[in-house]
Amino acid sequence: MVEKEKYSLTDIAFEISKDEATFRVCVNQNVVDRPLRRDEFGLWKVPTVHSICSAAPAYERVNATFVTLARNGDIWEIAKSIRQVEDRFNRNYHYDWVFLNDVPFNDQFIKITTALVSGKTHYGVIPKEHWSFPDFIDQAKAAKVRQDMKEKQVIYGDSISYRHMCRFESGFFFRQELLQKFDYYWRVEPSIEYFCDIGFDPFKFMKDNKKKYSFVISLYEYRDTVATIWDSVKKFMEKYPQHIAEDNNLEFVSEDGGKTYNLCHFWSNFEIGDLNWLRSQAYLDYFDILDKDGGFFYERWGDAPVHSIAAALMLKKEEIHFFNEIAYRHVPFVHCPTGEQMRLDLKCHCNPRDNFDWKGYSLCLAPRVNRTAACQKVAHKRQNEV
Repeated sequence: MVEKEKYSLTDIAFEISKDEATFRVCVNQNVVDRPLRRDEFGLWKVPTVHSICSAAPAYERVNATFVTLARNGDIWEIAKSIRQVEDRFNRNYHYDWVFLNDVPFNDQFIKITTALVSGKTHYGVIPKEHWSFPDFIDQAKAAKVRQDMKEKQVIYGDSISYRHMCRFESGFFFRQELLQKFDYYWRVEPSIEYFCDIGFDPFKFMKDNKKKYSFVISLYEYRDTVATIWDSVKKFMEKYPQHIAEDNNLEFVSEDGGKTYNLCHFWSNFEIGDLNWLRSQAYLDYFDILDKDGGFFYERWGDAPVHSIAAALMLKKEEIHFFNEIAYRHVPFVHCPTGEQMRLDLKCHCNPRDNFDWKGYSLCLAPRVNRTAACQKVAHKRQNEV
């Protein structure tokens, strides 16, 4: 280790650089006797720069990965997302990144994403049985539902691919071979934005605090897309009471003790979670009942309410976490951290007035007494605006 010398410093910058065996913490100390000045020829004189690097103990990364479902045509939008994640967080940690597609990724996608990600990249093709109509689905019935939803202008109501995506994210992404070696995942989608530095390791936070699911935005679902999902959920609760946690968060998804669904859900385009929980028999039993009831195709069940209801029922309250300090945008909603000092410390550039947490569609975060009357009113308004 190099012995540190004492300097009169005008600037100190810290940089964590990648090394195969360990992180090396480099302190770049710019030493100048006086402010910048011109030399005898009128040119700016460059100050002397001293760089002192000292080996630091290896950072023990959590067994975790980013995971992205994307198409080859999404390359430039996912490139923006990767740049956001790397600049705000991963350039200091170098976590791996798993990319999944229902067709093979092309050379351009692989070349660009590999160059952008500071960790290792992995590319997988989704098995056909995870991205197709299961045998038990009545194709004629499903087609009629899509046509009816198109006429009602339900968002993504006539889309087949969107339904395959929701079913995949609900019950199959965590079964992919590339993810089997990991314990935690962080979902990243194309065209997202992070407004603040992430000055800690969320994966480590999840592990150290025994968290199993986390979110930054919550809102109400469109009623027409999940009209019968709670019937399937009640079927699950009746068949598998042993899978329901004692200190659960049922009140987040139901205002009447489990009789009906209030449409609240965590927005799953951002989520950090425990893969071992999703692989558990409890979650697999839950997904199997929902899948067999056909709501992914006979309605338009989204993975967000599926994940959210599962977390609310199966996990203890303290196992679900709200990351207030992670500023995030996925069109059209923004989470901007509360607290001016936090935003300054994290070098945020989001407008706190844009924060979605306490706006009408996000009353799911409000105290229960304030949500009861507002829930159906907001959900009805949302549906009428589509």
